[in-house]
Amino acid sequence: MTILTLDKQQVRIDQGELVGYQFDGHELIHQKGSPGWRNSDTEMFPIIGPTNEVDFKVKTPKGTAIQDQHGLLRELEYELLESTETKAIFEKCYQANTSIKNSKYPEKSTEEYLSWPYDFMFIKSYHLNEKGLEIYFEIEGEDGMPFMLGYHPAFNLVTDNPIIRTEHREIAIPEVRAVGSRALHVPDQASIVLKDDLELTIQTEGFGHFMLWTEVPNMVCIEPITFYPYAVEQANLDMGFLYLDGGRAKRFKVFIFSS
Repeated sequence: MTILTLDKQQVRIDQGELVGYQFDGHELIHQKGSPGWRNSDTEMFPIIGPTNEVDFKVKTPKGTAIQDQHGLLRELEYELLESTETKAIFEKCYQANTSIKNSKYPEKSTEEYLSWPYDFMFIKSYHLNEKGLEIYFEIEGEDGMPFMLGYHPAFNLVTDNPIIRTEHREIAIPEVRAVGSRALHVPDQASIVLKDDLELTIQTEGFGHFMLWTEVPNMVCIEPITFYPYAVEQANLDMGFLYLDGGRAKRFKVFIFSS
């Protein structure tokens, strides 16, 4: 377990996963074992969304890739590169066309192994400062590699009527639950506010959109995404790709803070 501390803040990280963020005694992150979801955060990469309707095949410029829901990054293990009292940096590396065991097989998937036709390196770093927690995602890989990126954190809810607020609307948890597994699309937003016992802001750079998901009243996933996968048929998921330019790293940021 990696622990970051600063003043009234404590962050707990388990093998790259954000399993706790206490701010002035308030636990902001959904705890494993509580109703709702078996994780507390994960990344969706190099695709977002399901692929079961197209036999788990995704089109890329280098041919077909075998990808289960939300991609194969979640099947790789993070390596801790650096850790201080207020910073931790983790890395996952993948070699093109390596077969990766699919944890959803055979209960939830017919594909035993997943693969991607590009090399990539994925760096996730946590930086705790006086105002809140900054999380950076850096992607390095081959020139022209296609990808989508989504961050999937789950937030703890403790009041009866928490509200999610954007620039133009307010969203109650029953509205999120009503959408079901497709998740509620919140387009063209760089930040979002969760009003529970604290007012929490999730501010992003590079993503552009959010989607919201929960099946229970005690937690909600507020997910920055580069593309909402249900905007197209699964056979056309490649329409949502971004591309690495010249092999240069792409960097994304999520800033979580209480005002």
